[in-house]
Amino acid sequence: MNEELEQAQTLLRAARSIVAVTGAGISAESGVPTFRGSKGLWKSYQPEELATPEAFARDPLTVWEWYGWRRGLIATCSPNSGHRALARLALSHPEVTIITQNVDGLHVRAAQEEAADIDPSPALPIELHGSIDRDRCSACDARQPGSQEIDITSIDTLPRCDRCSGLMRPDVVWFGEALDEMVLDRAFTLAHSADLCFVVGTSALVHPAASVPLATLHNGGKLIEINIQETALTPYASATLAAPAGSVLTTLLSGYDNSA
Repeated sequence: MNEELEQAQTLLRAARSIVAVTGAGISAESGVPTFRGSKGLWKSYQPEELATPEAFARDPLTVWEWYGWRRGLIATCSPNSGHRALARLALSHPEVTIITQNVDGLHVRAAQEEAADIDPSPALPIELHGSIDRDRCSACDARQPGSQEIDITSIDTLPRCDRCSGLMRPDVVWFGEALDEMVLDRAFTLAHSADLCFVVGTSALVHPAASVPLATLHNGGKLIEINIQETALTPYASATLAAPAGSVLTTLLSGYDNSA
């Protein structure tokens, strides 16, 4: 571990442009449930049965009930030391970008907390799969902040668009939906130009997000993987840190200065 950490620090010092691609693993330390597998079961439903456009069209009340429950769970979680370490890095180095597959909003909260006097925070992440804390209009596509109090009495009491009164949905990418092309293009462009890519807590199985680190690799950049398990990207990483992200990132990024 010490040898891998030293190698990662060497790569970090040599880098001028950095992207950090994060997945569910970084938020696990904050207690955010994955909502996958047997532990993800909710009222006999699996996430794959609820997080789809078809499910929302068929039964928006049940889908909104599930997302209201999820929002309540996530609201009790806080950014951990890994989120905060990356936020501080991005705040102090404009050439650093956080790209996340997570919809829990913890990177956003970390960025806001670390830069309380700056609005918007320059450390805000690129959210590839959207955010559970926002709503998106199913009619006009407008976005607005989401509420934790969802009234599921009837379809008429569900969240409505401030612009057109259309039915709102959570602003997340559902199964069977494509990612926002502009968001994805921005992520790939930044990853392609980066000298170094952190891959933190992601299984590297969900595409196209899993391909973002490869853009750095294919352009001659290096990968540092931080994950307690091996992934498809492990063989390509120049340094692999098999430990929880919070402690590793805090140690790795402490005192980093790319001017050396």
